[in-house]
Amino acid sequence: MENLKIKNRVTLDLNVSAPIFNLKDIFGRSINLEDYRGKKVFIAFFRHAGCPFCNLRVHFLQKKYEELKAKNLEMIFFFESPERVLLNSTFHREISPIPLLSDAEKIWYQTYGVENSKSKSVKSHLTSFIQTSIKAKLLGLPVHVMEEKESITTIPAEFLLDEKLIIRKIHYSQGLNDRMSLDHIHDFVGI
Repeated sequence: MENLKIKNRVTLDLNVSAPIFNLKDIFGRSINLEDYRGKKVFIAFFRHAGCPFCNLRVHFLQKKYEELKAKNLEMIFFFESPERVLLNSTFHREISPIPLLSDAEKIWYQTYGVENSKSKSVKSHLTSFIQTSIKAKLLGLPVHVMEEKESITTIPAEFLLDEKLIIRKIHYSQGLNDRMSLDHIHDFVGI
């Protein structure tokens, strides 16, 4: 079975081909998932450019970039923020060489089954927003309100694809600080 329908949301399943996208990242580079055949791929769907939960995760993954790339793992990041918002952020401009894709219409969020949940978002904000924001600010990461089509209810998701672009690991977050463990990523690439 390729897709599972959960509460009016189609989610992806393991061991199927990942939906192929061919997009321009915010740096103007063509990012065609087909071009990643022969490499392992980590795809992450984040919230908006000012989300401290997401920006801490991006910061963490940036620090692991060289180590993971040396093990044949590429990363691709999606944000729901418009391209101009991401380009106005020094932090997000410095994410290069990791492709950073703006999906303000959330076409690929829907395709990959990224959840919108008011209850999960509220719970995360009530239990950990202040400490997460402080940690992000101390690291010099952006924390600001949403703009335009960004949503407070988007819940992050992460995917690991093998060299044939088959989905081997899916992590649909249960809260804003819930992400795929580094151990899972290391196991996947053989570290």
